Amino acid sequence: MEQLSYTGKDIGVCFLDTGISDHPDFKGRIQMFADFISNKKIPYDDNGHGTHVAGILCGDGSASGGKYKGVAPGCRIIAVKVLDRMGNGNKEDVLRAFQWILKNYQKYRIRIVNISVGTIYRTWCDHHVLSQGVEELWDQGLIVVAAAGNQGPKPGSITAPGSSKKVITVGSSDMLIGSSGVSGRGPTFECVCKPDLVTPGSRITSCLPGGRYGIKSGTSMSTPFISGAIAQMLEKDPLLTNVEIKMMLRDSTDDMGLPRNQQGWGKFNFKRFMEM
Repeated sequence: MEQLSYTGKDIGVCFLDTGISDHPDFKGRIQMFADFISNKKIPYDDNGHGTHVAGILCGDGSASGGKYKGVAPGCRIIAVKVLDRMGNGNKEDVLRAFQWILKNYQKYRIRIVNISVGTIYRTWCDHHVLSQGVEELWDQGLIVVAAAGNQGPKPGSITAPGSSKKVITVGSSDMLIGSSGVSGRGPTFECVCKPDLVTPGSRITSCLPGGRYGIKSGTSMSTPFISGAIAQMLEKDPLLTNVEIKMMLRDSTDDMGLPRNQQGWGKFNFKRFMEM
């Protein structure tokens, strides 16, 4: 039987987040850093969120003796800072970042765009602008994975751009019910069922600035797990398209017995996905 030993080696992943720190777990793999907040050239993360997300996806565990290793520790990192030290940003910077990716994805061989950020859209116009921007990336063949957001449990609480019908939207399987049931849920503004699938996101240990590790929770932490699994699959079969990947994810899930607008297709089964 085939051994599941893929690491996502040489797969380019672009992170839209608070930036990234030069953590030992990323040594030699931060290929590019673009800063839409302060226009700095050297990678930094004055919040910690982006570093934590990147660690879940592709930290190699160097600073922990391998204890805290990401899903795909062989990935190349392209980090785009669109949020400030408070974790706040604006629609205009996110749209500029989308255009930067469209201009540079071939140069940096980006295959996956991980978006562990989102905003509540108040009008159809807000939803449309962000969806249109992220769908331009998808239509170019990029695999876009976005967080469902932590605005649940009320219906219609999927954040943008995760509310786009095309992208892969990820919720947290352990944050769906009870007092911690904050994982965003559909339907979206366009009456589309979301999220697409869920995976754990509560109390995840990962990288922090200063070579440290720490615990964070949310759909932001679930999203890079799915992106990392996709990176492993692309290493296994580089010719897979974004639509094919999305359908494979659908077929890899386990039904949790919850409504479609709460669990999506179901809980991600990593082993089943990698055996496809």
